[in-house]
Amino acid sequence: MLARRVLVVGFRTTGQAAARVLAARGAAVRVADARPAAALGVDARAWGGIELRLGEDGPHLLADVDLVVPSPGVPRTAPLLAAALARGVTVASEIEVAYALLACPLVAITGTNGKSTTTTLVGLALERAGRRVFTGGNLGTPLIAAVETQPEIAVAEVSSFQLEWVRAFRPWIGCCLNVTPDHLDRHASFAEYRALKARLFAAQQPEDVAVLNRDDPECWSFRAGLAARVVAFGGGAVEEGAFVAGDAVVLRLPGRPEERYDLARTRLVGAHNAENICAAVLVARLAGAPPGAVQEAIDAIEPLPHRLTLVAERGGVRWVDDSKATNVGAAVRSVAACPGRVVLLAGGVDKGGDYAPLARTAAEKVRLALVFGEARERIAAALAKAGVAVERAADLAAAVRAAAAVAEPGDTVLLAPACASFDMFADYRARGAAFRAAVEALA
Repeated sequence: MLARRVLVVGFRTTGQAAARVLAARGAAVRVADARPAAALGVDARAWGGIELRLGEDGPHLLADVDLVVPSPGVPRTAPLLAAALARGVTVASEIEVAYALLACPLVAITGTNGKSTTTTLVGLALERAGRRVFTGGNLGTPLIAAVETQPEIAVAEVSSFQLEWVRAFRPWIGCCLNVTPDHLDRHASFAEYRALKARLFAAQQPEDVAVLNRDDPECWSFRAGLAARVVAFGGGAVEEGAFVAGDAVVLRLPGRPEERYDLARTRLVGAHNAENICAAVLVARLAGAPPGAVQEAIDAIEPLPHRLTLVAERGGVRWVDDSKATNVGAAVRSVAACPGRVVLLAGGVDKGGDYAPLARTAAEKVRLALVFGEARERIAAALAKAGVAVERAADLAAAVRAAAAVAEPGDTVLLAPACASFDMFADYRARGAAFRAAVEALA
């Protein structure tokens, strides 16, 4: 896949990693980003040998190019990508290029929710087994960075954005956790979003494995027509695969005795995290991690930042940051995971989803919903229709103050936005940090 002249579109984390790796392998690399160098924080002196065209956009950037590598944040409909296709120039995502350059087996994990936790847990289990493993992808370090270290095995979180431009991308073990509406502000429809998730398995062969959630109808439907061996995980007993049974994950694989993994010591809370652990146990064991290493990883893993993170407990009220709940499905799981009554803080940039599932869950558990941001009227309408008490807040800090005034001992004040953050914050991390700061500022 290594082309003679490459155009990398977008010059943040992924674009920079792709440019560095491709240039090191002899490609002539041109980088384009509509944002100027100052806005990107780029020092041109650090990128010698790479042609920087920052602050530029347009088809002239395609001159003499035979491969375009767009960053995940660049939508498929971008005019520059349309121009590349019209000229017959190959467009390939960073993970497609990385796959072509990696010599090691690849484990790839996708889904609407739970990807980062599951990917981290699989990687940790393989590390505890003494394997030299790369763990990254959409959750942090781009997969292409693994090319520089050539690990024994790579474990990557993969998003729908990254799957827009793959053809040969072929994980040895592919896993889909769940598929619920998300990113409908970018994808044309839920059907398109679903089809992109299914693309994770498109190039797999019979010697590969597709791990699917049997309890998620959309995810489980992928099994039809797959070339790979399908192995299931879920909440009920399976003949082959993994399932949750009380406080344990049970694993059944052909030719092996049944295995049980204790969940009593894990710090990952909620039924959704039990499901994530279930998937991770199955994937890690299929990838060769021994049982002891898998159990060690379950016991050792810390909740990832901004995922049901306890920020404070004051006067019997728990303040919990789940800023990473950036879609409706994640917010539903977050509310369901909280004991007792909930004061819900939600809002941000609407992603085109239906808030009715959140309203149904909130009707049973939410004392008051405080909504803010661009999507607040849509969220308020859906919640009010289900009989949930709703108040509008000017911003997140105002929502925190209002929550402090109404929360009672035993309640959880939960930031589960069900939305993107970009109306008020740079990303979900900044939103979570602002929530913590607002809680700490309470008298």
